[in-house]
Amino acid sequence: MQNTLSALNPQKWTVPLPMEYGPGARRQLVELCREFNISRPIIITDQGSLNLPFVGEMQRSLTDAGLACGLYGGIEPNPTDTSVIAGAAAFREWRADGVIALGGGSGLDGGKAVALIAQQQRCDLWAFDFDQPVPIGFGSADFPPVITIPTTAGTGAETESTAMLTDTARGIKGCVWHPRARPSAVILDPELTQSLPANLTAWTGCDAIIHALEAYFVPSFNPLSDGAALQALSLLWTSIDTAVAQGQNLEARGKMLIGSCLAGVGFLKGLGLVHALSHMVGATYNTHHGLTNAIILPVVLRFNQTDISPRLTPVAQALGLPDAGFETFYTAICAKLDHLNIPKSLSALGVQHADIGVIARKSMGDPARLTNPRDSSVEQLEQLLAQAIDKARD
Repeated sequence: MQNTLSALNPQKWTVPLPMEYGPGARRQLVELCREFNISRPIIITDQGSLNLPFVGEMQRSLTDAGLACGLYGGIEPNPTDTSVIAGAAAFREWRADGVIALGGGSGLDGGKAVALIAQQQRCDLWAFDFDQPVPIGFGSADFPPVITIPTTAGTGAETESTAMLTDTARGIKGCVWHPRARPSAVILDPELTQSLPANLTAWTGCDAIIHALEAYFVPSFNPLSDGAALQALSLLWTSIDTAVAQGQNLEARGKMLIGSCLAGVGFLKGLGLVHALSHMVGATYNTHHGLTNAIILPVVLRFNQTDISPRLTPVAQALGLPDAGFETFYTAICAKLDHLNIPKSLSALGVQHADIGVIARKSMGDPARLTNPRDSSVEQLEQLLAQAIDKARD
């Protein structure tokens, strides 16, 4: 078997884009719109963010600067293709020429997906399915510029064109993208995360930690992503408790936001079985993605134990653990989940044994399964789901 971690293997890597970071960084939005020739932006955001004060603040600042700004806030917590199509219609009705994707992962994914179809009529949304060949004949000019502004420190969705959506016809979560539709710029403003409740801070923070862990363990050679993932782990692990307990602590919020972004850079390598399973649980039960990930994490770590143990030394250093043994690592993960009040089973979210077979079969087709360190069968996925439903950790 070829050593996929060898420096002899050819690779294709991408790196992030321009970013404005710091408390109050959102005030650079007008300048960024002008830099990317956006004169009629539309804010695409999620239902949970629509009525937050800073949404109206940004819309007014853009309009006052002569950049007539529209607003569409119909993206669901688990975005669907239906709301994205409606968002694209709102883009055209406003005669917009740029997208400001604002919110948690749902708002960011919704905005990026809207940009795929808003100003071109050749392909429908699912023609951009990540699992299918990239549609040919498209250049950057076919897609409006997108400025991403995360309001949670979790998804890391701000740096790439990929967007996770529920395919309402097939009842699965899928990924849409185009390599020429990457965001033009990112604004990372920790002030926008200060109002996030403690439970959502914990759930989205766990999502970011899991992005970094799964990305680092993907068995391919990408030192750029590995370095980002390890730095993300260090920032997230040491700041999440403070961010949850002291929501107004800007330093902790800032470290969480940077860590989340770096974890997003890390998972350019891919993810693993935590996400493969969580995506389909979410598509079936409409559960919170970060919370679902956090519950499933321990059972997948056990499943991957043999394959990930040789790579634990840098992870243990990033987490400040006394040694790099798997049990030390696993115990620390479970203790963190306990401290953050993460439920110990998927049954707490209403997930039932009757749906295990359907969820497992759908998870087999998720791209994240293919980059997991250990291969899996549908029977093994069924066993992992059953364990996660009954008792995901001690």
